[in-house]
Amino acid sequence: MNPQDLKTIVNSGLLSFPVTDFDAQGDFNPKGYAERLEWLAPYGATALFAAGGTGEFFSLTGDEYPLIIKTAVDTCAGKVPIIAGVGGSTRFAIACAQEAERLGAHGILLLPHYLMEACQEGLIAHVEQVCKSVKFGVIVYNRNVCKLTADSLAILADRCPNLIGFKDGVGNIETMSSIFLRMGDRFSYLGGLPTAEVYAAAYKALGTPVYSSAVFNFIPKTAMDFYHAVAADDMATQHRLLKDFFMPYLAIRNKNPGYAVSIVKAGATLVGHGAGPVRAPLIDLKPSEMEELDALIKTLGPQ
Repeated sequence: MNPQDLKTIVNSGLLSFPVTDFDAQGDFNPKGYAERLEWLAPYGATALFAAGGTGEFFSLTGDEYPLIIKTAVDTCAGKVPIIAGVGGSTRFAIACAQEAERLGAHGILLLPHYLMEACQEGLIAHVEQVCKSVKFGVIVYNRNVCKLTADSLAILADRCPNLIGFKDGVGNIETMSSIFLRMGDRFSYLGGLPTAEVYAAAYKALGTPVYSSAVFNFIPKTAMDFYHAVAADDMATQHRLLKDFFMPYLAIRNKNPGYAVSIVKAGATLVGHGAGPVRAPLIDLKPSEMEELDALIKTLGPQ
């Protein structure tokens, strides 16, 4: 798939990040992961991100990574495109990107590098080196220690034809507006804040109608219903779901740092598609929180 084909796909509908399956010992469970992807694929997401943030990329080993990408590519062949998460140091991100390309992924999402802050010149070099290491499409994730300005993105757009997407996980409206107005349709723009549904209507108004849904992992029908409501400017449906599900869901998610991932795995367990525990330094939801989440999910009806 060439970069422009990936850009078209990314622009066309809801995206999601499957959780990564671990067994009771915390090791990768390829059978469970394949079954998860087979369950989610028919619901209508236009692409799935393997080993992304919700997929705990940050906790994976170099040996596990290719197994996860290969499982995703093989399972979803002919069903839904796979975009691989990459990140960490520049050289590790390049190694992951090249492996994902070799294994048949359709593109990559470049997650923030780890720990060290960097100036814009350094961030440009990081993104440029990853882009130039592969031929397929690259989406950069603006979040944490990787916050690119409109000027930096303009430089990267000129140097890296295969940089086709910008995913925002910061939520600064002024910055997002300046980037969209500066770059226009040069990029696909994705909403990437945790529980992106809460921000979906505002981001659509900014020119970013597409987002990635974490709750698709356990309430895929509701996730698609909400996306269609955003696309149709159906505010009544959006407000009903925000009030009845998403805002109480946020109250649970916000109880602990890292729960943005933990609560998704908890939800998958509650609907009968458990993916095992999260890895340290994350922690699983407490029993009382599981009960709260279970009650919320049940209000939505069959998925």
